[in-house]
Amino acid sequence: MKNILVYVLLLTQCACKAPEVDTDLPVHESIRLNQLGFYPDQQKLAVVLDSENATDFVIWDMDKKDIVFEGELTKDITKTISGRNSRIADFSQFSQTGNYIFILTGVGKSHPFQIHSDINHDLGKASIKAFYYQRAGMELEEAHAGTWARPLGHPDDQVMIHPSATSPGRNTNTLITSPKGWYDAGDYNKYIVNSGITVGTLLSLFEDHPDYFKKLDLNIPESGDQVPDLLDEIRWNLDWMITMQDPADGGVYHKLTTAKFEGMVEPHLAVSQRYVVAKSTTATLDFAAVMAQASRVYKAYFPEESVTFLKAAEKAWNWAKKNPDALYKQNELNQTFDPDVVTGAYGDNNTSDEWIWAASELFVTTHNLSYWEELEEADQTYKLPSWNQVAWLGYYTLLRHQENISLLPKEWMSTLEINLLSAARAQLEGIGNTAFRTPMETSPKNFIWGSNAVAANQGILLLYAYRQTKEQIFLSGALHNLDYILGRNATGFSYITGFGSKSPLHPHHRLAESRPDLPPLPGFIVGGPNPSQQDGCNYPSSFADESYTDETCSYASNEIAINWNAPFAYLTNSLEAIHK
Repeated sequence: MKNILVYVLLLTQCACKAPEVDTDLPVHESIRLNQLGFYPDQQKLAVVLDSENATDFVIWDMDKKDIVFEGELTKDITKTISGRNSRIADFSQFSQTGNYIFILTGVGKSHPFQIHSDINHDLGKASIKAFYYQRAGMELEEAHAGTWARPLGHPDDQVMIHPSATSPGRNTNTLITSPKGWYDAGDYNKYIVNSGITVGTLLSLFEDHPDYFKKLDLNIPESGDQVPDLLDEIRWNLDWMITMQDPADGGVYHKLTTAKFEGMVEPHLAVSQRYVVAKSTTATLDFAAVMAQASRVYKAYFPEESVTFLKAAEKAWNWAKKNPDALYKQNELNQTFDPDVVTGAYGDNNTSDEWIWAASELFVTTHNLSYWEELEEADQTYKLPSWNQVAWLGYYTLLRHQENISLLPKEWMSTLEINLLSAARAQLEGIGNTAFRTPMETSPKNFIWGSNAVAANQGILLLYAYRQTKEQIFLSGALHNLDYILGRNATGFSYITGFGSKSPLHPHHRLAESRPDLPPLPGFIVGGPNPSQQDGCNYPSSFADESYTDETCSYASNEIAINWNAPFAYLTNSLEAIHK
């Protein structure tokens, strides 16, 4: 009893000596943390830049108006890429749900954040709902789009065959219909290659967490039917992709586009002639992979469409076998055909990764050993997925279905798993030596065009490693990269429109720029720091992780794109599914 009384007295003394906190301090740019917040059980870090004289911090409960946690910054100093001093504030021990701010004594406070058991639920929904806002060929009604409602744009019922795409029965200037689909990025065109990795990533998200998505309501026109909303949304783009296959020979057009980019106007005002342009091997193989995967995913919901998807995939595969070197080379096409096409090229001179992806999906769907022959001698080295490097979309699928594909040699599958885990561990090496304690910051080479997609895809890799091993270090690494995306980074931005106190307000996005009276559409991840700065805009810094500007002109750092939103959607929704 005596020990208990002493303990109570000590607690009382500590409470009496709690430091006074100035909650009127301004938000200070030196404090970087996830502006959305944290799960109760995750590691919770803030990074403090410069502020060399500061030592103490507190967590302030915004509802209770009280201090709920006190701590000290680490004494160790780490340099950012640009040379700024950084120290770490760790408040992982605090796990009470609520609304908080981080206060650095005598310096300033952070943006507000939460601790909650489903902290990323709304963010995950928004990351998928973003695809609804990108829909072509339909009116967005207020019931689903809110203030972002808009008239129908681009019905694509009068699409012209470009001279580069001429084939028997489809002569130059022939008109075809190719409706639906998603606008690719900040522009209004539709590209098979970029749709390929996007749809493949989203279908994999559903395959990995089907129970979670069977209950998720996105408030889209199809909500309430018997199909999960994620699959309804993906189907809008699948319906377009299937129209891009030439029914005569199975080849797939590379893209549906205007000759030049449209201006910053609303979709229904962008009425320039649209074309389908040249068939390509890469587009056809990406199409084959997506359709094979869609065939098995949709079989339970649309059995007839499932058959159609598989037939389309096999027909595309056969065309690619006959045309293995039909590469899309836009400059060469423009020397031969008119009009010149100067929109996104998505050119790729190496098709080995597309063969791997298509063969993997077709094999898992059909169990036909002829597709295994394409994989038997394939390069199994890990390469982070991107639109022009899709091999591991196929390998993720093989690992996901490994219990159902016992036909494959165990040694070959073991090599695949070893390579995945080695790559995941490599992403975690050196995190402790980085200023922001994230896999993304371990190399300046990660900062390329679409660097935020690199962060998201690194997160996917770590989640697959966690799926294989259940080692918490991989789950923690994925959460660190989400912290990076949401504010624990060199710019202090949350890179998601509509989420966080400091988020992009001027993305390179025609849907947003054409309505300057509205805030940007929510749930879109912008490209992120890109030291190449190809757009010629004014950037505040040339250092790799600071090369970002929130300006509409900055297509090199501030554009949105479906192939960036897809891995971000995978990361956020997977984390939610895992934590549930």
